[in-house]
Amino acid sequence: MTSFTGSPRLLKAGIVIMQPDNGSVIRVISLQYNPDTLNRSFQIQSYDEGGDRSEALRLKSSPVETIKLEAEIDATDQLEFPDQNPDTVRNGIHTQLAVLESMLYPSSEALQENYQQAGRGVLEIVPMEAPLSLFVWSRHRAVPVRVTEFSVTEEAFDPSLNPIRARISLGLRVLSINDLGFDHRGGSLFMSYLKNKEALAGMVGNATLNRLGLEGL
Repeated sequence: MTSFTGSPRLLKAGIVIMQPDNGSVIRVISLQYNPDTLNRSFQIQSYDEGGDRSEALRLKSSPVETIKLEAEIDATDQLEFPDQNPDTVRNGIHTQLAVLESMLYPSSEALQENYQQAGRGVLEIVPMEAPLSLFVWSRHRAVPVRVTEFSVTEEAFDPSLNPIRARISLGLRVLSINDLGFDHRGGSLFMSYLKNKEALAGMVGNATLNRLGLEGL
């Protein structure tokens, strides 16, 4: 009997946390369930209307792309087998929430270091640089992002008030070379994303003017 089920392997959407300087992977966060909907919007970076007419078709930079999605975390299945999931029994989904929420905070180590520098009389303390976040939604969409919105709705709790089911609303802003520069690891990842988009667009054949009801221009 073959073990082949005929079903394709389901890829997971997620976020890769990387070192901003050398691109080494710190952590891979896989969403438990792929969201049913992904909302994307683009703010076009063109010159303002009313300016020089010779600039009307010029683009100042890449559009500002934003992504919004809702993810679900549910510990119900794990709680059915408490012997196999002792951590879930003790903490519910606190651990999964903590992993996602940690993207929003500077590390405690960095905060402590800044405090100690201030105590030593350092006049100018460089703002803390967060790790680079890469949002991955299939091999065609892996883009550097910054979290702009994050909210959690906890919907169910165990007897110890540990959350066992939650919905997370996540807003992301794609970081382009205008944000990071060409030499930054995130900048090169954005360029790969853009080149892949251009390659996909090149696979679509051109329609004819006749298809649009035109004989010529």
